[in-house]
Amino acid sequence: MERSFISKNPSVLVFLAILSLFTLSVTILSEGFGVGVISTSFVKTLGKTLCLCLIAVAMDLVWGFTGILSLGHFAFFGLGGYMIGMWLMYERTRLIVVDSLAQAEIPPTSAEVVDAIATQVFGVVGSSEFPLIWAFSHSLTLQLVLVVLVPGLLALIFGWLAFRSRVTGVYLSILTQAMTLALALYLFQNDSGLRGNNGLSGLQNLPGVTTSQDVVSIWFLWASALALGLGYMLAAWIVSGKFGSVIRGIRDNEARVRFLGYSVEVYKLAVFTLTACIAAIAGALYYPQAGIINPEEMAPIASIYLAVWVAIGGRGRLYGAVIGAAFVSLLSTWFTGGQAPDISLGFYTIKWVDWWQVLLGVTFVLVTLFAPQGIGGLFDLWTDRRHPDRHGANLGPDDGALREKEAME
Repeated sequence: MERSFISKNPSVLVFLAILSLFTLSVTILSEGFGVGVISTSFVKTLGKTLCLCLIAVAMDLVWGFTGILSLGHFAFFGLGGYMIGMWLMYERTRLIVVDSLAQAEIPPTSAEVVDAIATQVFGVVGSSEFPLIWAFSHSLTLQLVLVVLVPGLLALIFGWLAFRSRVTGVYLSILTQAMTLALALYLFQNDSGLRGNNGLSGLQNLPGVTTSQDVVSIWFLWASALALGLGYMLAAWIVSGKFGSVIRGIRDNEARVRFLGYSVEVYKLAVFTLTACIAAIAGALYYPQAGIINPEEMAPIASIYLAVWVAIGGRGRLYGAVIGAAFVSLLSTWFTGGQAPDISLGFYTIKWVDWWQVLLGVTFVLVTLFAPQGIGGLFDLWTDRRHPDRHGANLGPDDGALREKEAME
């Protein structure tokens, strides 16, 4: 009798239990629903951290399991934020414009309302008209579809061109980085249609919602936790089946997998596109909590940080990706927020706000050299110690060959 997905992957149940307990604890301790021990700003930080954990899971799926070191997944993350940000800015501005024009003696026409909204949104870049890419910004439903559709389509086209040409290794990484840089440079232009360097702001104010930010921050925390839980389950289901075996084979020996008759390019393209969509969903939840998005968020360095998180947590372990992203994100907040005390050496004072990135880089180098399994490797050591060595007849000529008990399970 075939075992269920959960029985074959008990770590998924453990992860979901920990995530649920964490979310419930933060809710109880928050200012919005609880006793007020945790501030609203820190609740937002925790919600954003869950979103970063979700994109780290996507990165681990494409890099840790498939062997594609993508330095462009933060571009998809940012595109997801831009798609939902367009609706947030449009609808919030529309409510303000309608309220102000309601005082006029003659009711404004729909065209006048739209022109007034465009002037308010794009006046900062010297324009008063909506670009074509804002055609669906009035509809929340359509913009939610675009959250997945736009990054997914970009990943599909880019992946098809790259994988059909059999670009691999460092060359593929450079291409993904070039894609990210090109997209960021385009968005920096005022005529890009997304307000150039100004980006989209005020995203934390949900249109029509008069509830305080204390409560809204908890709503986003719940949504982020739900997305992370579903994303983790999806990734675990993918890697636990035949599909997961094939992509691991591609990671370890692509030529052999191709020789066995599998369409390597199709598998790569499927993983690349799926993880781009997951990254976009994470971005769509992240930036309303951050309150602003601009092209700098999509700089190539952000995708490099993402790879560092996964490496520190443990590449090829979904829980390792989550641990790495949460650990580095929260530690970064502590160091760069001025909470870490400065260290005086007499002749020089170490200010962590300035030295945090250096510390992160050194940590990445040390992990790569001395602990390639990352933080997740510590859990593997603990798990191995819990299970005693199995005994049984050797099924091979050498000692240590596959044993009878292992073969029957």
